[in-house]
Amino acid sequence: MAKIAAGMDTSPTNSSALPAHDYSVLDFPHAKSIPAATKNLLQTDDDGRPSRTGTVWTASAHVITAVIGSGVLSLAWSIAQLGWIAGPPILLAFAFVTYYTSSLLADCYRSPDSNGANRNYTYSDAVRAYLGNKRTVVWICGLIQYVNLIGTAIGYTITASISMVAIKRANCFRAEGYDAPCHVSSDVYMALFGAFQLVLSMIPNFDRLWWLSLVAAVMSFSYSSIGLGLSIGKTIEKGFVSGTISGYAASSSTEKTWLVFQALGNIAFAYSFSMILIEIQDTLKSPPSENKTMKKASLLGIAVTTSYYMSVGCIGYAALGNDAPGDLLTGFGFHNPYWLIDIGNICIAVHLIGAYQVFCQPLFAFIEAWAVQKWPKSEVINHDYRIPLPFSKTFKLNLFKLLWRAAFVVFTTIVAMLLPFFNDIVGLLGALGFWPLTVYYPISMHISQTGLKKWTRKWVALQALNMGCLLISFVAALGSVAGIVIDLKKYAPFQMG
Repeated sequence: MAKIAAGMDTSPTNSSALPAHDYSVLDFPHAKSIPAATKNLLQTDDDGRPSRTGTVWTASAHVITAVIGSGVLSLAWSIAQLGWIAGPPILLAFAFVTYYTSSLLADCYRSPDSNGANRNYTYSDAVRAYLGNKRTVVWICGLIQYVNLIGTAIGYTITASISMVAIKRANCFRAEGYDAPCHVSSDVYMALFGAFQLVLSMIPNFDRLWWLSLVAAVMSFSYSSIGLGLSIGKTIEKGFVSGTISGYAASSSTEKTWLVFQALGNIAFAYSFSMILIEIQDTLKSPPSENKTMKKASLLGIAVTTSYYMSVGCIGYAALGNDAPGDLLTGFGFHNPYWLIDIGNICIAVHLIGAYQVFCQPLFAFIEAWAVQKWPKSEVINHDYRIPLPFSKTFKLNLFKLLWRAAFVVFTTIVAMLLPFFNDIVGLLGALGFWPLTVYYPISMHISQTGLKKWTRKWVALQALNMGCLLISFVAALGSVAGIVIDLKKYAPFQMG
């Protein structure tokens, strides 16, 4: 949930907690001219911003919270497409690549080199500092991040509705018997989810509510642990390990190829956190140097996450075999322990209700700041209407914010209704974000930072890694798009499921 909370925020995060704080008192152009005594009184760093208090432990906790999310639910399905021989090694390979490139990215927190005086507060700042002469590259970086935000909002709408449908169907089966049809439309729950987001989108400074990260962490670990526990229980109950060395036997080699490609995208999505690494690093106190602390935190966080992913993915596959569903929690049917499965699905829904806003608030802020700059004299964009509320402060309503945010929520809800394909969307998001944000930009910035010459051994190795990951992202995107096309042939929107 915290993945993009700070990642695209225009206000840098400089405390040990990821949600942004109000720096309006200190964040002005001449902050460096503040007298030393005043800085000490206000507990600020030398750039006039609030002092950072993060440690390797807080940073690793942020990494774990950022990485472990709804993507974990698709890992058993992903391994089912790859089989026992390829599945676990590919999980480990993604972990290694993510850690290696995150180490390169950690060195880019400061410029003009890893020990430089200038701090880069966000991922985009780092790209601009090291690749700023290539304006198209910086622009594309921002575009990719915002496209991922929009895609994530759509994906979260789909995932939350799947969980709510599962709860409704479980209650129906228990009330009417397990032979009852119990058809439930996911559209109703997508609309309900969208209605929640319409209300939450109007809350001022929603992205600055500190408890969101805590709720995200608790919910993520809760439903992931429930899935793991159910998998262990089912494997013990059966008395044998399911699955095959080559995975799911598709009806044709073409279908098998698309499914394997899609599985790669799902795994890539599960490991994506690089886009907020710089923001996490900006919470770390110094000394010791931030890059050294961040590398330790990344190693610890990715090690814990990989252990968890291996457990959930592999044990889930062992329990459910080649029939493992896209969403792990839906693979245990609607029988006992029904209450535990319901709790898991409730945790997913609660997590994603807040996560949707955390991911979208930076996009809201970006568009609104752009509009103010573009039309500074517009009454619609710049005027706030004060609405008195009982037992509360006066609520400020901005007509442009109301219309723009409502339009965005309606758009993501409608797209989710038209494309309610969990694994396809997750795979596509992973494919779009993995290569550029996790691999290409960190490698390019490292080469620029170190002045690495072309055709040296390290340069060739880095470019080989770069091209290999580009190929993986490309085929993962192809597989996901093919999956969407295939599913659209069988899916009639706005029908009872």
